[in-house]
Amino acid sequence: MTVPTSPDGAPGTAGAEHGEEKSEFRKDMGPWANFALGFTYLSPVVSTYTLFGTALADGGPPMIWAFVMAGCGQFLVALVFGEVVAQYPVAGGVYPWARRLWGTRWAWMTGWVYMWALLITITSVAYGAGPYIAILLGFDATVHTTVLCTIGLILVAVLINYAGTKSLSWAALIGFGAELIGAIVVGVILLVTHRFHGLGVLFDDYGAAGDGSYLPVFLGAAIIGFYQYYGFEACGDVAEEVKNPGKVIPKAMRRTIYVGGAAATFTCLTLLLAVVDYQAVISGKDADPAVRILFDALGEAGARIVMAVVLISFLSCTISLQAAAWLIYSYARDEMIIGHRFLRKFSPTRAVPEYALLVAAVIPTLIAVGSLISTDALTKIVSFAILGIYASFQMVVLAALRARLKGWKPSGEYRLGRWGLLVNIGALAYGIFAIVTIAWPRTPEAAWYDNWIVLLGGGVVVAVGLLYMFTTHHYGRSDAPSANAIPD
Repeated sequence: MTVPTSPDGAPGTAGAEHGEEKSEFRKDMGPWANFALGFTYLSPVVSTYTLFGTALADGGPPMIWAFVMAGCGQFLVALVFGEVVAQYPVAGGVYPWARRLWGTRWAWMTGWVYMWALLITITSVAYGAGPYIAILLGFDATVHTTVLCTIGLILVAVLINYAGTKSLSWAALIGFGAELIGAIVVGVILLVTHRFHGLGVLFDDYGAAGDGSYLPVFLGAAIIGFYQYYGFEACGDVAEEVKNPGKVIPKAMRRTIYVGGAAATFTCLTLLLAVVDYQAVISGKDADPAVRILFDALGEAGARIVMAVVLISFLSCTISLQAAAWLIYSYARDEMIIGHRFLRKFSPTRAVPEYALLVAAVIPTLIAVGSLISTDALTKIVSFAILGIYASFQMVVLAALRARLKGWKPSGEYRLGRWGLLVNIGALAYGIFAIVTIAWPRTPEAAWYDNWIVLLGGGVVVAVGLLYMFTTHHYGRSDAPSANAIPD
């Protein structure tokens, strides 16, 4: 199949998206609010505080280098995304991009995988907040109370989203402030008052690898880095709400990687240097080192204040993640999913997709309740979320590479020029490496289904998606621009 091109050489139909319809969007989101949306979704505080204990126990202090590894790889992905969104500034993110780069079937499956990964990520972030809510309010963080806190956080987040785009912008900016306080202010306090080690510990695993190679141990601990570096694509999820998106969004994506990555690395570093006994964490005696550090360094009152700031970060991240609703809305607008007549409904007063937002709250709630049947639910939820996000990212990266090899010459306001092909290949190679690393089982002593649960979960999502796609043929209903034309 050849890629149909517009006059500017782009696959699909360039120019006005969705025909010449009057836009439903108000362009209420400015450049800093757009950056803050991506930053609070990427959330250096959330990712670090959620997985710090797990990563340190698995890999010792050198696990911090996972931030550098993942940051460099995802920066390549962000460059590719920036080039694509500059040419196709359409609400919904990876689905409409894949549609214009490859075609309707590929786009449908890309959106399907990304949608489920986003919904599960909402659960993972809200679930990670459970213990901090318990500590702040003074009750025991049991499995059941954590699930109840998860549901409560999801409910508060969706209510803020329902208030409209301006409220979302304000929530993102407030969350951005909380992130900076949680990362920088707390980090500086820990460095000045509660540092027990020098930088040399970043090269000492303190026996985490035992007698074997450190590489497998490091890759297991690298979940903290992989979890950190997504969220920048959310800047493009609301592309039609942003003025001058071809310039603003690629810059916001790159800024999210720079600032978010630096803040996350700094947060992790200050926590690492404040741990008194690494062996206690690695052996499992100290199961929650981040909380212990805060109470030891700041006292009970100070620690509770920091907990409140951290919870604002968790809430703002959940709010930003519910940008998943925009993908569901984009799907429904193109009649690509069951219930599209409801899911495409758009509130003219609040400028939000009402029913799509409801889905972005109900499904994560059900996933949280379902987690009661699983052991180590948080790690499994996080791993599956990462797998799905990275897979959908790479479907766009692969679509861009394929289109490029078929003659696509990006013509948006942001272009990589002669470096485009090399960056595209590098982004794809990193993504494949990350997917294999996340999906690879590391607990041979566990039951086979538990050991392979992340890959099995991904396989179920793909299999159900393929079955749904080829039995309903919803992928071919829309006449929205695409790189091919597939009949119903």
